[in-house]
Amino acid sequence: LVGAAGGIGQPLACFLKQSARIKQLRLYDLVGTHGIAADLSHIPTGARISSFVGSFEKPIQEEQLTLALEGADLVIVTAGMPRKPGMTREDLFSVNASIMKSIVEVVARTCPTAFLAIISNPVNSLVPLAANILKEIGVYDPRKVAGVTLLDVLRANTFVAEACGVEPEEVDVPVVGGHAGKTIVPLLSQCSVHVPEELRGELTTKIQEAGTTVVEAKEGKGSATLSMAVAAARFAEEVMKGLSGDGVGRACAYVDAGSMKSSVMFFADVCKYDEGGIVLGDPTPRDDAEKAAIDAMMQDLIQNHATASAFLAWHTHLAMAGALQ
Repeated sequence: LVGAAGGIGQPLACFLKQSARIKQLRLYDLVGTHGIAADLSHIPTGARISSFVGSFEKPIQEEQLTLALEGADLVIVTAGMPRKPGMTREDLFSVNASIMKSIVEVVARTCPTAFLAIISNPVNSLVPLAANILKEIGVYDPRKVAGVTLLDVLRANTFVAEACGVEPEEVDVPVVGGHAGKTIVPLLSQCSVHVPEELRGELTTKIQEAGTTVVEAKEGKGSATLSMAVAAARFAEEVMKGLSGDGVGRACAYVDAGSMKSSVMFFADVCKYDEGGIVLGDPTPRDDAEKAAIDAMMQDLIQNHATASAFLAWHTHLAMAGALQ
């Protein structure tokens, strides 16, 4: 778990320590992981816990992160700055892209066959960034990279249950597209319970703006951390069920839906997970309004991918310029 001392990392580490599927849980961050590991080590489960503390000095960071990642089957990344009020996701990318790049490069060298689950925001851009880094190094497996978007499903299930007067356990809403604003498209027409037409517009907006609602409610002191930790733990369980061969996992995620094309194109939809990783299915059916919503947001999603590509191109230019000096 990379970013284990953060607002998402700490509660997520607590959930993961309680998973019967985990044999070893390794915590990495720049501060605090030894204390977190000591605390969690008192929970009587079979997961053996260890901790690693990095540094802003690159050699120390790479050494400690390498030790944390050696032999990993699943790498979950929560590292980076959370979104603050007034911050655009472009602002956030400019901060978190370099952090993600340094982590993914170590993943590529240390555990290239591990499943990489990315929570850090903006997911729409950081996941394509990670995929392109892995492609450049020559270890990219489209079945082993995903952005964790399950929180959008949990929010949709919660809000639909409240609006329709049913138990949340009865509700399952597929959420497709991306993980920001209007790129989040809940397919209310495919919900496990009937959602009246007159409620769909308001519910869609509420689901799309839920992250911003939490950021504003926390008054600059964080973003959605506790609910994200629950979503990430549930996602990890589904992935581990598949990887372990215990069954087939199922969960929405932001995955490479166009790996056969020349460019990587990530898109969230319902996926299954087996011993090889992600299993793509047919796109979830959608009604005309939902098709129109997807069409309307696609340019945003394409731009999110372009942002990642531009970042990598700039770093390549800097590296070449440095080599010429």
